[in-house]
Amino acid sequence: MSEKLSRRTLLRGMGTAMALPLLEGMLPLSALAQSPKKIPTRMAFLFVPNGVAIENWTPATEGVLGQLPSILQPLEKVKGQINVLTGLTQQNAFALGDGPGDHARSAAAFLTGVHPKKTTGADIKLAISADQLAAQRIGKDTRFASLELGCERGGQSGDCDSGYSCAYSNSISWRSENTPVAKEVNPRLVFERLFGSGEEGEESESRFKRLRYRKSILDFVLEDASALRARLGGRDQRKVDEYLQGVREIEQRLAKLEEDNPALFLAGSVKPTGVPGDYAAHIRLMGDMMILAFQADVTRISTFMFANEGSNRSYRDVGVSDGHHDMSHHGRDPVKMEKKRKIDLFHAEQLAYILEKMASIKEPGGSLLDHSMVLYGGGISDGDRHNHDNLPILLAGRANGTLKTGRHIEYPNRTPLNNLFLSMLDRMGVPAETLGDSTGKLQGLF
Repeated sequence: MSEKLSRRTLLRGMGTAMALPLLEGMLPLSALAQSPKKIPTRMAFLFVPNGVAIENWTPATEGVLGQLPSILQPLEKVKGQINVLTGLTQQNAFALGDGPGDHARSAAAFLTGVHPKKTTGADIKLAISADQLAAQRIGKDTRFASLELGCERGGQSGDCDSGYSCAYSNSISWRSENTPVAKEVNPRLVFERLFGSGEEGEESESRFKRLRYRKSILDFVLEDASALRARLGGRDQRKVDEYLQGVREIEQRLAKLEEDNPALFLAGSVKPTGVPGDYAAHIRLMGDMMILAFQADVTRISTFMFANEGSNRSYRDVGVSDGHHDMSHHGRDPVKMEKKRKIDLFHAEQLAYILEKMASIKEPGGSLLDHSMVLYGGGISDGDRHNHDNLPILLAGRANGTLKTGRHIEYPNRTPLNNLFLSMLDRMGVPAETLGDSTGKLQGLF
């Protein structure tokens, strides 16, 4: 049995403060005797833009998931740990008299359920999002209240969609009605944030030495790690070793990406300035760092925008050189529809990577995925129609044993998506009676 440790135990070195994964030695005996409430529940919202090819997304029948539709087939290995939910709607993403601007409204309303004020100026107005409501209530329990990630930069001002501020298209996380939470798109900066000591001078010196002398961040905490390891039981020793190996692997992948993308750094500077050119590698690296943050209980809440709403990036790696937004407006052209399906399949493959990784990480009483809720989807259903009802929504993880998975659940069309968020917040220990246009907690899920 491991020695009793604090959940907040850190491995320290110059400019480094490395949190540890959840260890048996951090839990009281009651928790090790099947008390899941002692294991923290994590919650993530993964966003994809421009809708999906909904006919290739929706399972053929309600109930236990059988053969998955083509877009979801990459999730076969974790099929028993997901629920596909149909019929959920963000009513306030519709025009409601404001004319064009569905992309901006879909991202803005996605986690808020509120209709954004149509403006390109500084007078943006929306509402707090579900993730930030949770962050305000339980964020004090972790080093970071929440973690906001993305793969595309985006401004917070200017006109990005038919008279709507770019803040709406480029953000799904909102701290208040006029404060979007900026997402980080640079994997190096995320890594340094997770493992920095918080002392700016020390962090800069640490980063400089590591980059100049090709040292690992683990070199700076080696002494502390060795001392800790001697105090741990066998299972916890193995878990720490696996965790540190995971950190090292991420460092190696970061170094490879930066080597392949020299524009990531300004000449003569150690400050990262860009993002990787390999999109799949970028998504997976950001996903791995989100997982690392959950594993070490650095945060329990995260949002991750695979791309900004309305994104027109190409997907040449899967044979689509055309822009994503352009292909979402397929007009029922079979060629364009197939290209859109390939893009959606690519996104699902990245989701599968993240979920499989979470399922592989063992914690007392289950896996990291068992102790999480990972919502994946977007605020547009059919990109050609720009509709916001019957949204593509998937919920993975068992929420610490309170969520029955492996199902396709159909809800009456126009059921507020925010009803799901109320239920998720409840599982996070966040009491909330209303959120946006919610009408109550979602039934038949938990």
